[in-house]
Amino acid sequence: MLCLLTVWITAVYAQKRDIHILAVNDTHAAIEAMPQLVGIIDSLRTLYPGLLVFSAGDNRTGDPINDKFQPSGLPMVALMNLAGFNASAIGNHEFDDFSLPRLCSLSAFRYICANIEIDDSTGISALPYQVFDVEGLKVGVTGAIQLNKRGTPDAHPDLLRGLRFSSPFEAVKRHQWLAEQCDATILLSHVGYQEDLRIAEENPWLDLIIGGHSHRQLSEEEPLHNGVLVTQNRNLLGRAVHITLTVDSGHVVAKQAEYLLVRTFPHPNKVAQAMVQTFTSDPYFKRVLAHAETPFTSRNEIGTMVCDALRTETGADVALMNFKGIRVTRLKAGDITVKKALEIDPYGSQAVVLTMTGSELERFIMTYGQMNTYKFPHLSGLKADVTLVKKGDNDIAAVKLTMADGSKIKPKKTYRVVTSSYVIATYKGEPLSSTPTVLNTTTSELTMQYLERQKTVSYQGRSQVNYLSPNE
Repeated sequence: MLCLLTVWITAVYAQKRDIHILAVNDTHAAIEAMPQLVGIIDSLRTLYPGLLVFSAGDNRTGDPINDKFQPSGLPMVALMNLAGFNASAIGNHEFDDFSLPRLCSLSAFRYICANIEIDDSTGISALPYQVFDVEGLKVGVTGAIQLNKRGTPDAHPDLLRGLRFSSPFEAVKRHQWLAEQCDATILLSHVGYQEDLRIAEENPWLDLIIGGHSHRQLSEEEPLHNGVLVTQNRNLLGRAVHITLTVDSGHVVAKQAEYLLVRTFPHPNKVAQAMVQTFTSDPYFKRVLAHAETPFTSRNEIGTMVCDALRTETGADVALMNFKGIRVTRLKAGDITVKKALEIDPYGSQAVVLTMTGSELERFIMTYGQMNTYKFPHLSGLKADVTLVKKGDNDIAAVKLTMADGSKIKPKKTYRVVTSSYVIATYKGEPLSSTPTVLNTTTSELTMQYLERQKTVSYQGRSQVNYLSPNE
């Protein structure tokens, strides 16, 4: 009888079993889509009670209703708590507004990052890994955050005090032991798609990489990379991915990803709906600042408007903003509200003014632009003819800078320049000849002042940065 019981137990535990996961990335505080996401999670949990729910980071920064809430970021965390998230990677925007220490204490889930070292004084709490029990199966999860050329995540350096970062590639390798002790191993990666492929190539012991940061929409047709399943979605909760890992005798033997539309899901969670309605009821965000007579069709058009605002409101000769400091790439014609203005520039960076000679100004722009279209700044008071290495490429072959009226920049003349504290903090060129003066206002506040004074704006076809193909 004992022998038969042993055979039966062995048969039960040797049979194939599935681990179900729902993952999102780069939601950027898309709280209006959370009722639908929670509805999807509710439906999946009905079918799969052991469902794990993960985020690959950048849960905040995008919706001012979330980002300007006190404490900053609480609405999104409250909705993630309701949804029953199990863990989140740390994205570079988790550091915005010094919000992460407070949100760590308010989150019902843990933040996982293996390539960060945290001083106790920061108040930030993160784990290098976590093991989850899914109906008797062990799922080992580690995490990683991207690093730029400075060796830090893409965040204002002042937000990273008390934190030290190491290579995400080396940090992942150090957790190979998880594969020996767990039935399935997962990386929550806020590193980027191309970097995820490198991690997969170097770490075939991983079963799954839930990716983020590069906002790349993958699909069910994405092949396995060195046997590793890599998933990722665009930002703002357009889709979530339902992943099934099939385990047999302590090893994952099959992997499947199904990408689900979120915003059109017909059964939103009613509690989440009520929470979102409460969060979005503040009339301040609905106040109309100006009317856009024509649509903004590119990030450069919006960046030109913001730079015009900085220059006009401060009386500076020149204004510049970092390329990705403008978060919105399209804007419909119609009313521009406080909410929309804060979506355009959500970071709360301080406006700063400094003086530069013409030659120093040109050197500053060229150094900051790094000869790449994703780095080249938005301008006002100047214009730039930028020749690309080849059509459709992001690399820049040459730049011609002139004043806005087409006249030459005078090398020895002194110009008053306005920009953001982030631009100054991340500039790595030659030391500046003057000390920046920090104004008692943010770049977004200056933009809102400008819009209210203008009452109507039209920037269609207007950009101070003109991109040219090689033969133009």
